[in-house]
Amino acid sequence: MQGRIFSIQRMSTEDGPGIRTTVFMKGCSLACTWCHNPESISALPQAQWIGSRCIGCRTCMEVCPHNALELTPRGMAIDRGLCEGCGRCANECPSTAMEILGEDRSLDELVGEVEKDRAYFENSGGGVTISGGEPALQTAFTASFLQACQGKNLHTALDTCGMCKPAALEQILPHANLVLFDVKFADNTLHKKFTGAPNKGILDNLLAINTFMERDNTPQQLWIRTPLIPDATATGENILNIGRFLASHLGQAFSRWELCAFNNLCRDKYTRLGQVWDFADTPLMARDELESLESVAKSSGVDPAIVFATGATRTED
Repeated sequence: MQGRIFSIQRMSTEDGPGIRTTVFMKGCSLACTWCHNPESISALPQAQWIGSRCIGCRTCMEVCPHNALELTPRGMAIDRGLCEGCGRCANECPSTAMEILGEDRSLDELVGEVEKDRAYFENSGGGVTISGGEPALQTAFTASFLQACQGKNLHTALDTCGMCKPAALEQILPHANLVLFDVKFADNTLHKKFTGAPNKGILDNLLAINTFMERDNTPQQLWIRTPLIPDATATGENILNIGRFLASHLGQAFSRWELCAFNNLCRDKYTRLGQVWDFADTPLMARDELESLESVAKSSGVDPAIVFATGATRTED
């Protein structure tokens, strides 16, 4: 069994409790305009060019079987209609300026890789998180990976956008100690505008997880996460409506609601993929903006003690 991943991030403190190793799966069921992992959206391998490493030798162009590369005054242009992500350019590039995002890893290989970090998990109360993209799209692999990690006595977490088939969750949830579930919008129209899909199925899946927890006592914890995106999700009305939904439909089923402040550290990712990011010039949130939305969340009907605003804010002059 193999799964397609694009990154393994060690020493993470943002994807569940303790120090964690996060495996990022390739392919997503949403296309959020603010996506901080644009390389996760496509399920196919993708070539990227890192300009700071390039020595202009044109080796990649010579070995490309599809003539998809052209070195221009502005950098390496990759014709995405021709590039198949075969990896020959990356294999032959002497300066590692060309990379392929997306590789297939066997189940045993990946479990062995994350198990190397056991000492960090045991000393911090951490574990393994599988994220993406949307890991539930690779249902069998995700379920088997989490099951195998639990078999090694590792704490497991599923990070999901919730846009997946209910049957996929039924297969995965028995092997997740924790679920990190994104709730971006309460309003269906806004959700479709900014993510490309309606939110009804997502909210239905959230309620199904609640039922699953009550029935099978697994996963043991459910955390809600809401990205705070300027001019999109980061409005008092949206946060208030999300909170009211959570309070009325989940009650005490979730133990944390995290408001994740917008960051712009992913700008270079879009450049490397030859894409334009709508939020490239959007600054970090001001501290008072973040605190204001945190106050709205705490007044929405959920337990104020489980509401947390996280992330960097901009320094005011």
